[in-house]
Amino acid sequence: MADSILGLTFRTAERRDVPDLVRLIADDALSTGGDSDPLDPLYGEAFDRMAAQPGNRMVLAELDGRPVGCFQLTVVHGLGRRGAARATIESVKVVSERRGQGIGGAMIRHAVDLARAEGCALVQLTTQTRRTDAQRFYKRLGFQDSHVGMKLDLTREG
Repeated sequence: MADSILGLTFRTAERRDVPDLVRLIADDALSTGGDSDPLDPLYGEAFDRMAAQPGNRMVLAELDGRPVGCFQLTVVHGLGRRGAARATIESVKVVSERRGQGIGGAMIRHAVDLARAEGCALVQLTTQTRRTDAQRFYKRLGFQDSHVGMKLDLTREG
C-alpha cells in the first residue's frame, strides 16, 4: 500500500528487515532497553516469535526503497465491547533526519486503516509521559486521553 502524497510505501516487515527495524527503534533518544546491535541474534528470534503470533506484525514505511519508519500493530480479540477486536500500535519510529515531514502521520493513518480492515472497533496506543510532543501529535490525529498506563519491569530485581 502507498501514501501517494508523500511517496511512501508500506509493507509488512520480513525477517530480513530486522537490522533496519532495530536501527529505526534505536534511533530514538528516549528508546529503552539498550537497542544497539542490529545483528544481535536475539532480535531475529524475537521477530520470529512476533511474526508467528496471529494478528501481530511490524510494518515498514519506505521512501524510494529505503526504510524511513516503522510501527508494530497487534490485533487483540477479547470479550469487552461485545467481543470487539482492538488494535494496539507500538514502536512508532521515524528515522531522525525525516522527522517533521508527515511520515509519522501517514504511518498512523495506515495503521488505523489496517485495524479497520481487521474489523477492529478500537485503536489504542501508549506513549511515555515525558513525550509531550508525541502526545500532541497523537491528539492531532484524533486520539484521546482515556486511561492511565502502568508497567512492571520484570527485568529488574526486587
